[in-house]
Amino acid sequence: MKRTMQNQMYAEPEKATLPASDMKLDLQRVALVVVDPQNDFLHEKGVAWGVVGESVTEHSVVQHLEELFRAAKQTDIPVFISPHYYYPHDHTWKFEGSLEKVMHSIAMFDRPGPLDTSNLQGSGADFVERYKPYLNDGKTVITSPHKVYGPEQNDLVLQLRKQRRDQVILAGMSANLCVESHMRALLEAGFEVAVVKDATAGAIIPEGDGYLAALINFRMIANAVWSTSETVERIGGLAR
Repeated sequence: MKRTMQNQMYAEPEKATLPASDMKLDLQRVALVVVDPQNDFLHEKGVAWGVVGESVTEHSVVQHLEELFRAAKQTDIPVFISPHYYYPHDHTWKFEGSLEKVMHSIAMFDRPGPLDTSNLQGSGADFVERYKPYLNDGKTVITSPHKVYGPEQNDLVLQLRKQRRDQVILAGMSANLCVESHMRALLEAGFEVAVVKDATAGAIIPEGDGYLAALINFRMIANAVWSTSETVERIGGLAR
């Protein structure tokens, strides 16, 4: 019963009051940005799976992200990854928000150092294995890591600007934290942003449903909110 009620809350409203999106993709301007496609979020052995796994599974996020990668590569749309890594010096921070405390306490996204990739393969900080053929093709841009939630502290905006890409298809993890923060920052920086609503998920904890919280804000703030199938169809249309 609880899950049925949540599914109803995720559904699009029968009588929307917000204006419909008029965003149209431009092959010369668009980029796919995926946030944190890493094992700690998306693998059943990841340290966050206990709180995000239900939402990831319900929205088929792992599969949908692969569909987005495939469509982008087939259409020659640039792909940018904004990853999350924590190094030993990050664990010396003198103050943290609630989720920062949790992530540090469970060693989420931990690596031994910014220049040290030892034991990265297959770790929680590593990319999901099925995505690697798309990400290790010599074309995908892997930005420097973001440290809290948004891209203000990494080079995502610089990399997008240098490629003259000002339209963003946004997906990844997690919905109300890093994805929403990336959406807000990119919009404030003058980008046009479409969020792929079923290529993200959120933690479901007693304090609230992170996915629902984000979905409401996506609808109110983003230039467009599309499903994966809608997004893939729109990307395919650019090749014709």
